Amino acid sequence: MRLLFVGDIVGRAGRAIFLDQVPRLRAQWRLDGVIVNGENAAGGFGITEAICADLLGAGADCITLGNHAFDQREALVFINRELRLIRPLNYPSGAPGNGAYMFETASGARVLVINLMGRVFMEALDDPFAVAAREIAACPLGLGCDAFVIDFHAEASSEKQAFAHFADGRVSLVVGTHTHVPTADHQILPQGTAYITDVGMTGDYDSVIGMDKEEPVRRFMTKLPVARFEAACGEATLSGVAVELDGSGLAARIAPVRIGGKLAQARPGFWQASQEAAAI
Repeated sequence: MRLLFVGDIVGRAGRAIFLDQVPRLRAQWRLDGVIVNGENAAGGFGITEAICADLLGAGADCITLGNHAFDQREALVFINRELRLIRPLNYPSGAPGNGAYMFETASGARVLVINLMGRVFMEALDDPFAVAAREIAACPLGLGCDAFVIDFHAEASSEKQAFAHFADGRVSLVVGTHTHVPTADHQILPQGTAYITDVGMTGDYDSVIGMDKEEPVRRFMTKLPVARFEAACGEATLSGVAVELDGSGLAARIAPVRIGGKLAQARPGFWQASQEAAAI
């Protein structure tokens, strides 16, 4: 099974490259599923129903969120009817929406996606480790689902790494989101779970984590909020991670994906090679 996870979409630039690239990548790489974090898709703050529909229409099977889940007030309502949009599962009981979604691939495989938020330097939500343990027990990999993906939206690298080792061997993929800076530690953990500390953002990297540079720089220098943060609108990079699973639902291969924009380009060589071989 081939899955693509696309990192936090930031503003119009991030949306544009996602809409442009994902339909072609689904076909070119013969993807079974695409998951994307959309919590910054609306100008850097939250997501609207129209943007959600655009991302799903372009080929996303599931959209995850994070600490900006409800920055757009309309999300409090439409998240209840759009099951493919999920917020962190460890929100307190009674929060709108759901924190998990299972989709079926074209071949009939079941892919469970859950969204969790860390607690170090973040809002004090419920314990993500305990919530994950409950979900893993309720829908074990290989029995309740054929693939199990967790978007762990957190600030601290140590918390993300600890969580990945906690889940190792019980889920297919743990992807760190939130910091908007891609890390170079993509790997398959000892028990077979694919992992990356942060997948990075899909947006303009000539920025401060996706925002126009001037206001963040001014605030660091003066400690005064002079203007609103605005999403940077230059050429974007699509940042993601590509994972191939074996028949058990654990990871066989993982590779970074970076397309367009300022960053060094990266594509999964193992899929490129198989595609070229098939063409011969």
